[in-house]
Amino acid sequence: MKKHGKILLALLLILGISMLGGCGKNENSSDDQEKGGADNGVTATKNPSYGGSIVVGITQDLDSLDPHKAKAAGTEEVLFNIFEGIVKPDKDGNLVPAVASDVAISEDGMSYTFTLRDGVKFHNGTPVTAEDVVYSLKRYAGLLETVDPEVKVTSALSCISDITASEDESGKSKITLTLSEANTELLGYLTGAIIPKDYDKQADAPVGTGPFRFVSYTPLQSFVMEKNPDYYGDAAYLDKVTFKISADVDAAFLELLAGGIDVFPYLTSEQASQLTEKFNICVGTTNLVQALFLNHAEKPFDDIRVRQAMCHAINRQEILDMVADGKGSLIGSGMFAGFAKYFNADLVNTYNYDIEKAKELLTAAGYPDGFEMTITVPSNYQFHVDTAQVIVEQLKKVGVQAKIQLVEWGTWLSDTYRGRQFQTTIVGLDANLAPSDVLKRYRSTASSNFLTYNNAEFDEIFALAVAEADDAKKVAYYKQLQEILTNDAASVYIQDPASYVAVSKKLSGYTFYPVYVQDMSKIYYIETEQAK
Repeated sequence: MKKHGKILLALLLILGISMLGGCGKNENSSDDQEKGGADNGVTATKNPSYGGSIVVGITQDLDSLDPHKAKAAGTEEVLFNIFEGIVKPDKDGNLVPAVASDVAISEDGMSYTFTLRDGVKFHNGTPVTAEDVVYSLKRYAGLLETVDPEVKVTSALSCISDITASEDESGKSKITLTLSEANTELLGYLTGAIIPKDYDKQADAPVGTGPFRFVSYTPLQSFVMEKNPDYYGDAAYLDKVTFKISADVDAAFLELLAGGIDVFPYLTSEQASQLTEKFNICVGTTNLVQALFLNHAEKPFDDIRVRQAMCHAINRQEILDMVADGKGSLIGSGMFAGFAKYFNADLVNTYNYDIEKAKELLTAAGYPDGFEMTITVPSNYQFHVDTAQVIVEQLKKVGVQAKIQLVEWGTWLSDTYRGRQFQTTIVGLDANLAPSDVLKRYRSTASSNFLTYNNAEFDEIFALAVAEADDAKKVAYYKQLQEILTNDAASVYIQDPASYVAVSKKLSGYTFYPVYVQDMSKIYYIETEQAK
């Protein structure tokens, strides 16, 4: 027996996603930017204008133009505009129809059947077929006969045993996913890009189905896209968007001040305060887990007492106050607060700021005088750099001498993340719209487990959580998983950071999402009229 219906699955209710955000002079009102913002005798109206081009600042290069090979969140936030999956997220945390028009999910979570939307075309003009969809799903699920080792296989899709295409009596194309084990969270992973089966130039000239299509890419300089005239959904307002790649936040900020960038999403609170004359400042949450991540394979962090000491020695509220004017949400484990239903708020204050307790634990672990350590930080994220600087000063109080090692983003990905050549690191980890995606990296066998964390109980409960169909039991499992991470002091969990975005007062429509994306299709120039 199956449950049928449109894919307007309200994940605000199902997954408990919550979003906070606003744009304009009053950061608590999302209407401010549309109500005003222009000056010199010009009053903005709410009427959007079609056309025009903008420049968006980003601070890391793209690691691949092939959407199935891109690993960095900063790449995915750009490619979101080019590619779509079976479903895609909207600003409220719903998974809404994209290449598919509706879905049927079996009650036991053992099969998913999708009906493909009519009239969807790739950017090269060819229609999307069932064969393209089957190929795409198999490619990023690792089910093709010949597996490309560079493709980022989505481990959550390993439960898929077969993907088949068929037609119903009306001639509509159907795609059926048959699972080897129950998984009630699979839909959150089916936002992966649908691409043409027989197209072999994705790495150089990407082709998708999204509201924008690729124009050009110059490494370390820019990624340019233009409006897709054949898009099946609501057309983008802008004709052209250029993502300008800067070496770091400071370089991008200088160009922002000079008028060379129209939208910039990585501001510090101090920088944001300097921009109110020409920019509206949108404030929301990033939906990231920011932490001082500890490598359990490196001494002294193989000792739980040292890890617990680090948790007590770091004053998280002081970090928020010093780097973000107190904004952001404190966390106590590996899930961000936006997953409201699953987020275990009871863990936030497990490790209160306690210098004496930290010293006691260090002494018990054999480090009465502290030790030396290195914090590896990607230099293109000023927020993480600022956080590291605060932590360095805090750790001195317990005798721990920390030094900051700044690295380029590509180096962080290759050496720190993939190579696991680090002691500690500060980054923010994102996730798909599934609670399992936030915590899957802690499984002992996960390729993304860059902390080398290993706990058999965690592995066992994680498997139960993914398969569980009963909502209350699933929530309980995920809260238990967070408790295990906290008790193990798997890392020093700090916050879900606030996000400050500068948007030119000529523009409106900037939208925060419950995932890490930059949706350019919603942005438009404001039609203006002379104030009376």
